[in-house]
Amino acid sequence: MTHFLEVVLRGLGSGAIYALLALGFVIIYKSTGVISFAQPAMMLTGATITSYVGPALGVMLFAGFSFFASMAVAALLTAAFALVIERGAVRPMVGRPAFVVAIITIGIDIVVRVVTSGFIGLGARNIPNPWGLERVELAGLRVQERHLVSLATLAVVVAVLFWFYRYTRHGLAMRAAAFDQEAALTQGVSVGSVFALSWAMAGALAAVAGSLLAISAGVDRQIWIVALVALPAIILGGLDSLEGAVIGGLAIGVVESLVGTYQRDYAPWLGDNFAVVSPYVLMLLVLLAKPYGIFGTPEVRRV
Repeated sequence: MTHFLEVVLRGLGSGAIYALLALGFVIIYKSTGVISFAQPAMMLTGATITSYVGPALGVMLFAGFSFFASMAVAALLTAAFALVIERGAVRPMVGRPAFVVAIITIGIDIVVRVVTSGFIGLGARNIPNPWGLERVELAGLRVQERHLVSLATLAVVVAVLFWFYRYTRHGLAMRAAAFDQEAALTQGVSVGSVFALSWAMAGALAAVAGSLLAISAGVDRQIWIVALVALPAIILGGLDSLEGAVIGGLAIGVVESLVGTYQRDYAPWLGDNFAVVSPYVLMLLVLLAKPYGIFGTPEVRRV
């Protein structure tokens, strides 16, 4: 049982990164009605910035603080970059069909990833790991500190988002625009500003997720692929549900960890890499029962 719980806790640590990515997807979708496929590029950009800023700050600051400081810098710069992309490439497409804007974001993703890869090089850029691979004991369970850091970061982000959406003027404007854009416009809400803010927030979240992932994996040209695992998370939880994004991301992480640990012993006939596709299998199973995701809002058409 102890080993099982340790596997679950490890999965929650990975799931926290998926949840951060999923939150970015959902924030943009709730505000604009479009899935932004540029999130993998934002993740790669943020991780790359952290790999440059981290070593520079590490000389002046102690290890743990330098990582969080470099991650914060990366989040701010990536948010600004996402804002520029929204203003320059996405805003002119407002009013076009959603699939057209989605195709535009795919093009943005490819271009940004190609450019960013030039700053990475052929190998992987290391991000100083303040916690190493050491395990700590928590309630009798041994777990790597980086997983606890990921979970703690997710908890802080969720708390900040809860406060932002409930108690700030911009958060209330984003909720109003997500509910009914035309009604929000009549009440003086700047929908354009809502779109821009949603892109900036999603970019910052992608940078945080990329930085946390790169602690162990480093920053290479293929790190963006991890962002694709967030897609089953948002569909599982519901495209328009922030809480669904969090729960979906954590669930995907746990399932991936459990399958990767036990599948070879109990179901070897599924193949050696079944853990890679397990998030998509879980997504399909959920969609069979809940077509709009666990927390998604069913679409109602009046005729």
